[in-house]
Amino acid sequence: MNYNIIIDNIDSPVESSENHAYMANIQRFTIHDGPGIRTELFLKGCPLRCEWCSNPECYERFPQVGVFAKKCIGVEKCGYCLKVCAKQDRKALEVVDGKIIRINRDVCDNCLLCEQECTSGNLTLWGKKMTVEDAMEVVRRDRAFYDRSGGGVTLSGGEPLLQWRFCKDLLKLCKAEGINTCLESALHVNPKILDEVAPYIDLFITDIKQMDSGIHKKFTGVGNELILSNIKKLVDMEMPLIIRMPIIPGFNDNTEHIDNASDFILNNLNNKPKLIQMLRYRPLGEEKAKTLGLPELMMNTEVDREEFEKLIIGFVKRMNDKGIPAIAGTSEKKESQ
Repeated sequence: MNYNIIIDNIDSPVESSENHAYMANIQRFTIHDGPGIRTELFLKGCPLRCEWCSNPECYERFPQVGVFAKKCIGVEKCGYCLKVCAKQDRKALEVVDGKIIRINRDVCDNCLLCEQECTSGNLTLWGKKMTVEDAMEVVRRDRAFYDRSGGGVTLSGGEPLLQWRFCKDLLKLCKAEGINTCLESALHVNPKILDEVAPYIDLFITDIKQMDSGIHKKFTGVGNELILSNIKKLVDMEMPLIIRMPIIPGFNDNTEHIDNASDFILNNLNNKPKLIQMLRYRPLGEEKAKTLGLPELMMNTEVDREEFEKLIIGFVKRMNDKGIPAIAGTSEKKESQ
C-alpha cells in the first residue's frame, strides 16, 4: 500500500487567524501524556468518531450542554432552565418524574442559557472559550513542576489541530519560555498543518488504531490512509514520536493487526518511533457520552481484565521479538534504556 499519499479535500491551513479555542477540559499535574509533570489542554473538535472514545465531549468544536440527570433537584424546586428554554420558544429539555433527564438535540439551538440557570450541576457546559494568553496563564502556574520533572504542556483533545493556529501560537510561546511541548493528535489533518506546528513541538503522540482501512473506517468514521501518511511524514521530518496502539475488543485484538502494524513500523517507518505503547481498552467516556445523548456503542463491552492484560503482554513480546520498542501502558521506560 502507498502511504505517501496527499489528501486535499480537507480543511486548508490557509484560514483566518484564531486567537482563541474551545477547551473541554484542562488537567494539571498529569504524568501520562509526555515526560514529567504536565499541564494538559483538551481542545474540542474531532474528525473521528471512535466507538471507544474516552473524550466524546470533544467531538464537536463548539460548546455543548451535558445533562447529569442524577444531579437534578427537580423542576418543582427549581425549573429555571425550563423557563429560559421556553422564553427562547424551545422545548428542548425533556422531563421525566419531575427531573431534567436529557436534551432533545434536534430541537435545541445550543443557546446555552439553560446551563447558566442550573444551580445543581445537572446541566454542565462542555467547552470554554480561551485565548492564547488565557491558556498561557494556566500553563505558567506550574512552571516550577515542569523545571523539576522535565515536564511541560500537552495539547490533546479531540483533535487539537482542527484549531491549529491557536495551537501554533500557544506552542510558540511555550517554546520561547523554555517550556517542553507535546501534541497528541490522530493526524487526520492536512499534512501542511504539520509543517506549520512541528517547529514548536518537542514530542508527538499519535495512534495506530487499525491497519485495515475498511475496518478503521467502520469503527472510527474515517479511513487510515491519511493518518499513516502523516505518521510517515513525521518520521521523515525526524520528529520525536510515540505511537500508541489502543487494543479494542473485536476491533484490533488479533495478531494480524499486530503483525501488519509491525511491518509498517519496520518497513515504512524504519523502526524510528521512540516507543510503541499498547493500551488496554477502558470505557472512560461512558458517562460523558450519556450526558450528550450519544449512543453507547462499544461502551458496554466487557472483558476479563486479567486475560486481556495477558493478551497485550503477548502482543508486546511479539513486537519486541522483531526489535520494536513496545511496552504495555504509557510509561516511557524504554526511551531511557
